[in-house]
Amino acid sequence: MRRKIAILGATGSVGSSTLDLVERSPDRFEVVAVTAAANVESLAGIARRTGARLAVIADETKREILAELLAGTGCRVEAGPGALIEAAAGDAELVIAAIVGCAGLMPVMAAVEAGKTVALANKEALVTAGELMIGAAATHGATILPIDSEHNAIFQCLAGNNKDTVSKIVLTASGGPFRTASAGSLEAVTPAQAVAHPNWSMGAKISVDSATCMNKGLELIEAHYLFGLPSQRIEILIHPQSTVHSLVEFIDGSVLAQLGAADMRIPIAYALAWPDRLETPAERLDLAGLGRLDFEAPDLERFPALRIAREALEAGGAAPIVLNAANEIAVDSFLKGRIRFPEIARTVEQALAESAAEAPRSIADVLEIDRVTRERAEASMSEVCP
Repeated sequence: MRRKIAILGATGSVGSSTLDLVERSPDRFEVVAVTAAANVESLAGIARRTGARLAVIADETKREILAELLAGTGCRVEAGPGALIEAAAGDAELVIAAIVGCAGLMPVMAAVEAGKTVALANKEALVTAGELMIGAAATHGATILPIDSEHNAIFQCLAGNNKDTVSKIVLTASGGPFRTASAGSLEAVTPAQAVAHPNWSMGAKISVDSATCMNKGLELIEAHYLFGLPSQRIEILIHPQSTVHSLVEFIDGSVLAQLGAADMRIPIAYALAWPDRLETPAERLDLAGLGRLDFEAPDLERFPALRIAREALEAGGAAPIVLNAANEIAVDSFLKGRIRFPEIARTVEQALAESAAEAPRSIADVLEIDRVTRERAEASMSEVCP
């Protein structure tokens, strides 16, 4: 029988990679629901191509356009936040959670509470609501499979091993486009330079996060919740080749690493077929051609986002929510030319210092802390650049 899947965020980079794999194996997968934020034409094309039964556009003003584009297909068209939740909690066995930002939080939680297997690309879900989500997964029997290449690598290294024998995990980071740049030169970085990642093809926001190293800070928090390890047992290393995607060190001194090409289809395929594997068209690794693998400690002076994120994890409570929300506002402001590159991390650190929010007890609390933080960060941006 084919595995029924829902793809939340079908028009983004993760969604596109997922569709590439699914459409290569039509005998193994059946797409039952697809969603997008606003790209109605692309969503309609995906729904037609896959034969999806449900297509959801988050932007409610575009529902009628989507309905016209899918007229006569038999695909039901819905719009808005409630419809996203319906797509997540529907009859799919596997939910690909690739909605960017906190907009994906409620759908991911809905899928978890429905006991689904959730292939998680939305790191904000665990960063902002990690304890709530992991607790809900345990209560409802849901399975969370990481799609981020680093966490997927750790997940693969842990397969068949007792987690009690893990000494530490090591997340690798490419270092982004400014790994060797001087601190002074970072003041003049442009958005175009920041989104030009040397190894991966990603969206603008995550590319900037990679450039500041905040992406790795968010992954640090995500790893804590996924694998149940404290901050001091999660290490970060700069690895510019992006060939070793992460490592696990065990108490006997053994270290297991997962290697592969810088192609998101590899971790996505592992999540799609888990506990089996799925053939992919990804480039095969040529270690002889590569010649060398380099590693170095991150520079926390030039890239303070890593330090700030670790401090937020160790502070706990509302701190990771504030970190994530302030960072999203700061990155958006940088992309719009309102602030300079180094001010992204400064804005986040200021937001954390000024926050008095208490630890969330529900998703509603998470969303409220997120809202208040965004408003304050926006106000801060307006003071800097009226």
